[in-house]
Amino acid sequence: MTVPDATRAALPDPAPNSAQNSAQNSGQTNAPETVSAHYDTRLPDLPWSRRIQIPIIAAAVYSVIRILGPTLRYEVLGWQNAERVHAAGKRCIWAFWHRIIIPIVWWHRNHGVVVMNTTAFDGQWTRKVIEWLGFGTAQGSSSRGGLRGLAVMARRLEEGVDCAFTIDGPRGPRYIAKPGPVMLARKTGCPVLVFHIGVSRGKTFEKTWDHFLLPAPFTRAVILFAPPIYVPADANAATLESKHAEMQSQLERVKDIAEGWYSLTEAERQNYRAEFSK
Repeated sequence: MTVPDATRAALPDPAPNSAQNSAQNSGQTNAPETVSAHYDTRLPDLPWSRRIQIPIIAAAVYSVIRILGPTLRYEVLGWQNAERVHAAGKRCIWAFWHRIIIPIVWWHRNHGVVVMNTTAFDGQWTRKVIEWLGFGTAQGSSSRGGLRGLAVMARRLEEGVDCAFTIDGPRGPRYIAKPGPVMLARKTGCPVLVFHIGVSRGKTFEKTWDHFLLPAPFTRAVILFAPPIYVPADANAATLESKHAEMQSQLERVKDIAEGWYSLTEAERQNYRAEFSK
């Protein structure tokens, strides 16, 4: 996938509010600009029949996660990669396939991670669910306000909060990574870390665009975290494309290993445990 020309420009900063504009016009000096917890691009016009569905769907999905989540048993491999990034004084830019959103939002709930979230109908009820689970959101997508959303995420990283992308969302193509994390990594100096989750038992909804995964109750799950990808601040278009290809390759590899985890022999799993523990 070719990285678009937009990656060659610095990310925009969120526009100051009217009070800040007035202060600037009057020559007053303010404290450094802060960004609200949720930067909203203009929401699409939805009919009332769709608007009333948003809280109903959100409540139903949240209830399923709250009931299912405590029954899942996780094995986590490669988390030391994130610990090393944090120990170095940086934050993580997470990238993962939309398919595994249920098991990951439960495992990493209440850590304040900011997730890029579309303003479309699906994004509006999803936003409620993930906020109830202790995540933040930056509103935007590849088609609506994406650069503004990235600007919010850049600010959050500076404030010491991790950020995350469902990297083939909001509507696919499935398993094709978008360039947002690489753009953000160049802007902030924070690395991209990718991961995937495999489960021993679960339901894949083949008719959904993302092949949505619903783990079975009391299932085992394995999370594989790949090493960090750093992007130089002076990266040119060729370097950005190379880093994007590296991210895509890592996403594919951890997916293949995690989804085949429970069909591997114990010796094969031990080999991967040794690799992901380095």
